[in-house]
Amino acid sequence: VRSPPWRAERSGEEAALIELYGSPTPNVLKVIILLEEIERRYEIRRVDVWRGEQFTEAFVALNPNSKVPVIVDREGLDGEPRTVFESGAILFSLAEKSGRFLPGQGWPRYEVMQWLMFQVAGLGPMSGQFNHFHMFAPEGNDYSRSRYTTELKRLYGVIDRRLSAAAFIGGAAYSIADMSVFPWIRNQARRFGPDIEWLRENSRSHPSLARWFSV
Repeated sequence: VRSPPWRAERSGEEAALIELYGSPTPNVLKVIILLEEIERRYEIRRVDVWRGEQFTEAFVALNPNSKVPVIVDREGLDGEPRTVFESGAILFSLAEKSGRFLPGQGWPRYEVMQWLMFQVAGLGPMSGQFNHFHMFAPEGNDYSRSRYTTELKRLYGVIDRRLSAAAFIGGAAYSIADMSVFPWIRNQARRFGPDIEWLRENSRSHPSLARWFSV
């Protein structure tokens, strides 16, 4: 059995401060965006979810829920190596540690946090269900397809109304809330935009979202 690339031993190279375990998904991309923004040295350890590497004993030891992304931060908030799973928690921990892209106190901080939770609990899962029933589910799932289409379209409306009143998802400044939403909007536009107008990043249905996406 082939060993996952992320389990390979390294030699003769400077160890990354952050090891990011992931695959090419929106939830992993939002962590990469933040790591690039805060200029942290990191290394991607690819986890092939199509081959089931997320269910191996070694990976489950990192994340008992068998999902990517996961980071191993060699210099955690307390100076000790820490493993963090769940993309929202990863963004929070890295932003908190760097002191960037998350206000330190007061309402602006919680404004960013509530929109981060909106993506983690709403936009991401509904996009995933929409994708499943449009791309993989067999015939006879018209109700489910309609249900998730309606809900995802509603969430796009929520984002557009938010961005008609604020410069960024989390408020006046670019933040981890924007980083969490952007990969999902881009992913859906690339997959479905040619056929579904309201999922395009420049859709006339969502002019404020289109403005934000182009910034």
